Amino acid sequence: MTAAEGRTGGRIQDRLFIGGKFVDALDGATFETLNPHNGSVLASVAQGSSADVDRAVAAAAAAFPAWAGLSAAARGRLLLKLADRIEENAEDLAQLETLDTGHPIRDSRALDVPRTAATFRYFGGMADKIQGDVIPVEAGFLNYVLREPLGVVGMIVPWNFPLMFCSWKMGPALAAGNTVVMKPAALTPLSALRLAELVAEVGIPDGVVNIVPGPGRTAGIHLARHPGVAKIAFTGSTATGREIVEASAGNLKRVQLELGGKGANIVFADADLTAAVNGSAFAIFHNQGQACIAGSRLILHESIAHEFVAHFVALAASIRLGDPMDATTEMGPLTSAGHRDRVLRYVEIAREEGGTVLTGGAPPDDPALADGYYVRPTVVRADPLSLVCREEVFGPFVTVNTFRSDEEALGLANDSEYGLGGGLWTRDVSRAHAVASRIRTGMVWINTYKRVNPGSPFGGVGRSGYGREMGFEAMRDYTETKSIWLNVDADIPPFYPRPKGLETSG
Repeated sequence: MTAAEGRTGGRIQDRLFIGGKFVDALDGATFETLNPHNGSVLASVAQGSSADVDRAVAAAAAAFPAWAGLSAAARGRLLLKLADRIEENAEDLAQLETLDTGHPIRDSRALDVPRTAATFRYFGGMADKIQGDVIPVEAGFLNYVLREPLGVVGMIVPWNFPLMFCSWKMGPALAAGNTVVMKPAALTPLSALRLAELVAEVGIPDGVVNIVPGPGRTAGIHLARHPGVAKIAFTGSTATGREIVEASAGNLKRVQLELGGKGANIVFADADLTAAVNGSAFAIFHNQGQACIAGSRLILHESIAHEFVAHFVALAASIRLGDPMDATTEMGPLTSAGHRDRVLRYVEIAREEGGTVLTGGAPPDDPALADGYYVRPTVVRADPLSLVCREEVFGPFVTVNTFRSDEEALGLANDSEYGLGGGLWTRDVSRAHAVASRIRTGMVWINTYKRVNPGSPFGGVGRSGYGREMGFEAMRDYTETKSIWLNVDADIPPFYPRPKGLETSG
């Protein structure tokens, strides 16, 4: 038993889940997943290939007719059982997620696992509430519209919130009657495979859920290209999203993309500064800034900028970095060494472009953290046109700019190719609504940031993708409409009248 297995209370699942069974990769290949706190090996995981994706799609296709034909209420009950099972195994899941991702254990316990259970519970309740429509058409006809499942859905989830994103994608897909093939990120596959064990335990039929860890360049692209997949749902970088779209073109499959972000977080002069400082810190430093909706651009009214920055920098510098398994740790490591190096490279870019690093910008000095992938919370003053204000850093890295007027603030906020989330802080209700309506993003938070709920649609515009997670919007994205016309008592004259003598008898 490894140290990691001891921490989580049992053997770590490390094989593919296909057709209701855990199996090795066909070619026997494996890859290592590492603990970002110290670089140690957590597990050697089966590495799915294109051939493994093929057999997972075949298993999902074979399971689809029976799953789609099961009553919606029965599907919902199974998802509700899965939510209960997640809660029963909450501590095990939280520890596994923390070991694999670097999320502080307090976050995994309080946010990641509860959100996962809540999402499955929401869509379990939604399963028997997917309604069609009756359309008022001309007299004598009945036209009704059904919503039907798509078939096999391919899913690719990222490494920043792997367990939670499993529920965001699987919940609505399964509730609607689809079967799924999921490829978790190669960096963080363990919680998805543990979830597969729970799927089997609650009695979800074999083949309905299949989990194939593996490289994006092989398993992920093959899943997006596969002619047996009706839809691909992807969360990740904008660059990879473009590749997914290109790969999906072969069978014109439906595509849903939740991509990058560069969230603007505007603080007006009349804001509650204490709330704004605390909320803005959560917006960027939660999960080490590894969130597509992170508030990574602070846009401050010039009259309060000095005071705000002083308090914000002090708060950032006080955040406790440490072993994510320690309940007192407030910020853990970044999820990989490569990503840590990428974030630190942006610190260099900021300096090269004339920016000022107000705090952070380096690994911590603590020798106990030297083997991990840590970066101190970083605050940078930078020109709005600089790369660090325009490109997604995806780390504990926030830029600061100032404005004088509401129009200038909006101009700065909207000067981005991304459009996922943004926020603003003000006591003026009229200003709040007016500014929120003009920020070009899929989501806006007012006097708060990064709030999510299974019933609220989540997604963006522009380079942040299209389609929506969560809520009934997600159900629409996992179903297709079928319009059915019935002639009740309409007398339809012949469209091609026949000459005398050729009329049909009777």
